[in-house]
Amino acid sequence: MNTIAEHIADFLKEHAPFDNLTFQELSQIALSIRVMNLEKNAMLFKNNDELHDCFYVVASGTINLSVIADAEETLLNKCHVGDIFGLRPFFAKNNYTMTAKAREESILYAIPIAVFRPFVANNSDVLNFLLENFAANTRHTRDNNYKNKTTPDNAFYTDPQSEMQYIQNLTYNTAPITAASTISVKDAAFLMVESIVNNVLLCDDAGFPIGIVTEADMATKIATGRIPITAAVTNIMSSPVVTVIENVSLAEAQLLMIKHDVTHLCVTKDGTNKSVVKGVISEHDLIAAQASNPGVLIKEIKRSQVAKDLKQIRDRLSDLIQNSIQKNIPLSHITNIANEINLAIIRRAVELSILDLGSPPARFAWLSIGSQGRKEQLLLTDQDSILIFEDVAADKYRDVKDYFLNLAKKTTGILEKVGYEYCPNGHMGSNMLWCKSLTDWTKQYNSWMNTPGESSNDLSSIFFDYQIVFGEPKIQEALENIIYKNALNNTLFFDFLGNDALKKNSPLSFFKKFILEEEGENKEKFDIKTRALMPLIDGARLLILSNEIKGINNTYLRFKQLAITDIKNADIYLNCAEAFLTLSKYRTLEGIKNDDSGQFINIQELSKIDREKLKNALAPMRELEELIKSKFQLTQFS
Repeated sequence: MNTIAEHIADFLKEHAPFDNLTFQELSQIALSIRVMNLEKNAMLFKNNDELHDCFYVVASGTINLSVIADAEETLLNKCHVGDIFGLRPFFAKNNYTMTAKAREESILYAIPIAVFRPFVANNSDVLNFLLENFAANTRHTRDNNYKNKTTPDNAFYTDPQSEMQYIQNLTYNTAPITAASTISVKDAAFLMVESIVNNVLLCDDAGFPIGIVTEADMATKIATGRIPITAAVTNIMSSPVVTVIENVSLAEAQLLMIKHDVTHLCVTKDGTNKSVVKGVISEHDLIAAQASNPGVLIKEIKRSQVAKDLKQIRDRLSDLIQNSIQKNIPLSHITNIANEINLAIIRRAVELSILDLGSPPARFAWLSIGSQGRKEQLLLTDQDSILIFEDVAADKYRDVKDYFLNLAKKTTGILEKVGYEYCPNGHMGSNMLWCKSLTDWTKQYNSWMNTPGESSNDLSSIFFDYQIVFGEPKIQEALENIIYKNALNNTLFFDFLGNDALKKNSPLSFFKKFILEEEGENKEKFDIKTRALMPLIDGARLLILSNEIKGINNTYLRFKQLAITDIKNADIYLNCAEAFLTLSKYRTLEGIKNDDSGQFINIQELSKIDREKLKNALAPMRELEELIKSKFQLTQFS
């Protein structure tokens, strides 16, 4: 063994995942490794470059990984000695999504994929290390079990996004072309051309898969003249086929293709080759699935120029949400991702409006209120927003307000085309009542909170659930300070909010039966929004404001924080948090099924188990109601 290869093997054995291989295996790999010297600022690869045939380990120096968005370079990670990066060729076929540049003079070990792949396929520890790191985008710090980290090429995405991406279901061909294994190569080629597909599954008399023929087989075995076109198809087919069950995830499919070095997977009823064919998954399907991941959607949003583009992206988000729920990804993760994408869409709508109108005449903040303000908007419900602009001279006020009203009208118009309906109550920045200066908003909140009984006609609790979408963060901070200053020892305001939280109609009758709508188009249906979700939302808001806890507007997170702040009642809060997730999931599923807001559920269509789960999720509401009654003097507005 040569001295350089031995030195490389000694280096690799000290770092994960190579420490799972024997020294003999490392020595074999080391013989094929290329040693690369990079000068300071030298570029190894850049965004959209074709994938290399190897991945890299930093032997010395530092490599910066960055992305460029909107002409701005963002540093994602620094790779130090022992770090792995450039794993993308293992798991994807599309080009690099970032740039790798030497921060200082560096030495890299370039490990050929073809050489390393057999060791990955035969060692589950190595395979799991690479897959988990690429999927989870986490760094294994030196106080973990692994001594080093990998830096994946899609590190642009955050952990929940990656979890969703790599656990989500795949869309694939559910009507594959099948044929008997007795046909000729010529017959198989004719089937592929006639059906415009690149593969044919070959089955036995029982319809079970025994092999597959692809365009690659035709090119390498027939076009080269090695095998005549008149030969039996069994001479060129790949057998046995690699089979998977119907609900296989993106991560599982990638892992199997890598392990078996194949480009197609056969989907069968029970996941074995002794059951009926249900579909076929190709490498193209994996690439298409990656194109629908959250990070890609956000990039596409930033590039969108018209409402039609944004609508197509929002439709893909709906598919992503549905697939993720079916795969039992935690709803809290799904909500986080949906919020970021919804936020990006609204932000882009504001940007497009500004591009049309010209630069704003004053600093401002566009705030989403209501469900999007709470980061809970999974379905295409109506839009709620307010616009706050900084104080200006009196002689400029009218012109400034006219600009922002026009801006809001254009923005809400774009969002309506995307699919977010106008708020039926007019709670939008395009309404002159909800587009005004910071001073005017200060007066508005002072009035609402200090004389709630007198100004309750236009007071909606959703104005206390907000998040900034676009503009000056200090304006939102000023609004928050106004709210909490007014809330301090304000028993009258909390009396009003408390009564408002408790006035919702009960979800269950005395005999624990669902109370259904008695008339109208939703007769005999259960109003899960008004009777189940709103009491939890209102209760969490009331308690978080009274406890002076800033910066948490999400209902689930509000209850989790309250469990920390008010330990005595922690169990009640935690039960409410879980109940909120359960109820939100049922509403989302109903909305997806009916392509609506999911507010009204047909209880009769639920299974007995689901009815019981739904009923159990309503149980914490009674405890929450009693807690609110004990904490607040609910007399003035009773």
